[in-house]
Amino acid sequence: MSYRIRLAMRAFTALGLGALALAASAQEVPAPISDALKRADDAVAKIVAVPDAQRNFENTLGAYDDMSTQLDRDTSLFIFMENVSTDAKERDNARAADEAVSNWGINLGKREDLFRAIKAYADTHPQLQGEQARLLQRLLRDYHRAGMDLPAEKRKQIQGIEEQINKLGIDFGQNIADDDTKVPFYKNELKGVSDNVMSRFQQSNGLYLVPLGESAASAILGYATNPDTRHRFWLAYKRRGGQRNVDVLQKMLKLRYQDATLLGYKNIADYETEPRMAKSAANVAKFYADLRPIVRKKALKDWEEFTAIKRADTHDKKATLNPWDQSYYKNLLAKQKYTVDGQKVAEYFPTEKTVAGLFNVASTLYGISFKDVTSDAAKLDLPIWHPDVKLYEVSDNATHQKLGNIYMDLFPRDGKYTHAACWSLRGHKIYSDGTVQLPLAALVCNFTKPTATQPSLLPHDEVETLFHEFGHGLHNLLSETHYGYFAGTAVERDFVEAPSQMFENWVWDPGVLSTFARHYKTNEPLPKSLLAGMVKARTLGSGLETEHQIYYGMVDQRYHTAPNGDIDTTKTGIDMLGEIELYKGQPGTMFQASFGHLVGYDAAYYGYQWSLVYAQDMFTRFEEKGLLNPEAGMYYRRKILSRGGTMDASDMLRDYLGREPKMDAYLKHLGLDPKA
Repeated sequence: MSYRIRLAMRAFTALGLGALALAASAQEVPAPISDALKRADDAVAKIVAVPDAQRNFENTLGAYDDMSTQLDRDTSLFIFMENVSTDAKERDNARAADEAVSNWGINLGKREDLFRAIKAYADTHPQLQGEQARLLQRLLRDYHRAGMDLPAEKRKQIQGIEEQINKLGIDFGQNIADDDTKVPFYKNELKGVSDNVMSRFQQSNGLYLVPLGESAASAILGYATNPDTRHRFWLAYKRRGGQRNVDVLQKMLKLRYQDATLLGYKNIADYETEPRMAKSAANVAKFYADLRPIVRKKALKDWEEFTAIKRADTHDKKATLNPWDQSYYKNLLAKQKYTVDGQKVAEYFPTEKTVAGLFNVASTLYGISFKDVTSDAAKLDLPIWHPDVKLYEVSDNATHQKLGNIYMDLFPRDGKYTHAACWSLRGHKIYSDGTVQLPLAALVCNFTKPTATQPSLLPHDEVETLFHEFGHGLHNLLSETHYGYFAGTAVERDFVEAPSQMFENWVWDPGVLSTFARHYKTNEPLPKSLLAGMVKARTLGSGLETEHQIYYGMVDQRYHTAPNGDIDTTKTGIDMLGEIELYKGQPGTMFQASFGHLVGYDAAYYGYQWSLVYAQDMFTRFEEKGLLNPEAGMYYRRKILSRGGTMDASDMLRDYLGREPKMDAYLKHLGLDPKA
């Protein structure tokens, strides 16, 4: 996730899709943020003041990148506190800062004097190469997409609309964060859920109060034997954010449509996809049209298998599968067919040792090392916002040079962002005076917290989540870009998930897991028989799960291609579930009210499946060379991670693969035969 200032980009929290937060008036902007914006204004004024005859790259484009990167540095940690601070006032200040910086960025993209300055330099037809040529091309593209070719009156109208969208996005995220609903259950209703998990739930008057977080959802929907328990929890989970967010979303969709049409686009989906690999909403629609019949084959197999085990379990020959049954019967099937007990598997993944194992894998592959520098954070002028937080220094083993820092904030607490995400707080940048800014990332998760008697244990899917988010962190930390504009994860949005999704594959490899998966009590390694069962069960339910991802992406596209942005989002969400998946639509749900991707990832959710195709294709080289092969790791570091956004993703892929990308590995990942 990056707060990097981009021309005319609406405020967003990207990779982890965090909440954007509360609005604030200009009078409430915290002093450090006001000061940072004043310095940025002064830097812009200097760029504008350069006589056209004296313009060169350094005093125009170089100065622009210096300004925007410095502002990002001055504000990103302050704003980040809205996601992690335990202090409500600090979170409110961070949200005020978020809105102020976001609106400043919107205004920057509409400043005619700055546009004229950059255009004047472009009109000299400078002979630029590499990142410099790309920076000029991208800034001109951004200005065009910001509407700078339009009349002043229309630009002012667009700016007003985008500021409204920004505020609504902040409200949308905050409504999710403020939803502290807990579902009450008696102990007997939670049969099947481990004592370890239940011990973390609040209790009141003989009831367990279950929060609507991801860890609780995984436990209840995956292991509660009582179908009514799963159903009650699932319904509450699908209503997070409530009608308030349904109303906010409706307003956002109408404003986004107005914005897109004023900018000359048919709808916001066409606007958002234009600079990405997909290029248009029509290409996204074709992607799904081609993908759906392929995935449906596997989904039907899953449906048949899951329905059969439900009928056997319930002794009801007419029982049908419901959405709240899927995780439960997947786990039951894994246990019965492959002797895989997910709660037992977690005993081999204590969080602390799993993180150490993750670091060792990264060290082996990419020639880097990690050092805990939490106690030195003050010397580094970096905050530690909670005792659970760890700060690590990352260095290159060959050069012994520091590469950057990464925070690890892994356990839940009140007021904290409730999902898993990796924020890119600073990107690699070489300033005009030669000063080098090193990357800073923050990996935020909500794993089960340790107690006085038991360590935090990770279900295997959370081990996968940890590797996924760390894949984003590596993309940021190993970037070697000159200009901040291209640093780290600043790639096309429909490619940004590829490095993180690719890294998930490591948690399924026996050779990799043998290096760190040990029982938290006995230190015995993960049994080979259990691991073999896990690997066999990997594609269990993959068709149903992928159809659900397709559903999210297609609903996102439907919302953002609706004429005038006028659409009943609740009815559409329910109806499309029955159209796209094998399940029936479920009245009473409003999943979109907590679908955080609708802010910042608008019309972009398709990118998860799109980039997964490339992720699995990139992974084939590691399959050939070895998952712990340093040569393969360094090749990937050099060809993909170090480049950030300095090349088009399609060109990087061809250079890395030595051929055009293929879908074969993706189909194999789903459990399908590419040749069938």
